[in-house]
Amino acid sequence: MRLVLLHALPFDGRMWDAERDLLPGRTLAPTLYRFGASLAEWAEGVLSLAGDEPLVVVGCSVGGSCALEVARAAPDQVEGIVLVGAKAGVRPEPALRDEAVRLLTARGPEAAWRAYWRPLFGPDTPPATIARARRMVLAQDVDDVVRGVRAFHDRRDLTGFAEAWPKPLVVIAGDHDRHPTPATAAAIVTGPNRRFHLVRRCGHYVNLERPAEFRALVAGALPWPSDHGCV
Repeated sequence: MRLVLLHALPFDGRMWDAERDLLPGRTLAPTLYRFGASLAEWAEGVLSLAGDEPLVVVGCSVGGSCALEVARAAPDQVEGIVLVGAKAGVRPEPALRDEAVRLLTARGPEAAWRAYWRPLFGPDTPPATIARARRMVLAQDVDDVVRGVRAFHDRRDLTGFAEAWPKPLVVIAGDHDRHPTPATAAAIVTGPNRRFHLVRRCGHYVNLERPAEFRALVAGALPWPSDHGCV
């Protein structure tokens, strides 16, 4: 069993540094941007790294959309999905996509951070957490983040796939998240093998903002094999 952690915009695989030991020696946290220009290409890149072992795929925001694409591409290999601040549906917003691309290109990651991503953190997030997140953003190549913005906004709607998914599906949302709202994120949590967890005093990036609670939720979310117990 491998645990695959898929990051949100505008971060990279370092977003999951605190979770890499959840499944010691069996955890992948790739940086997605350079796999290609679409989430389907990102999913192919993830699967090429993961090999043939069974997978549990955890994704935050656009990483959650990518997690669904991974499961769609390899439904027999994926044993469970955890979505964090993510939804299966899509509401096209081409004007917002183009505005974000223009801002990134003209003024760089700092301006886009202030406009789009800093406001997604909850009001109780420690300043040190926000400062670390900002440093991660400023370390990104602008072209990579632009590619990520385009991939996110041009993603396909996977509502039907998620509704039909027969294996465990866990959705985690912060109570201060508005993109998507907790109610929107929870909409696909119907039927067996599905759970929804609302994290209090938290925004969009649950694993960064409430790491201890997030770790506990993931550790208890799925039926981990006894020989690779999630810690």
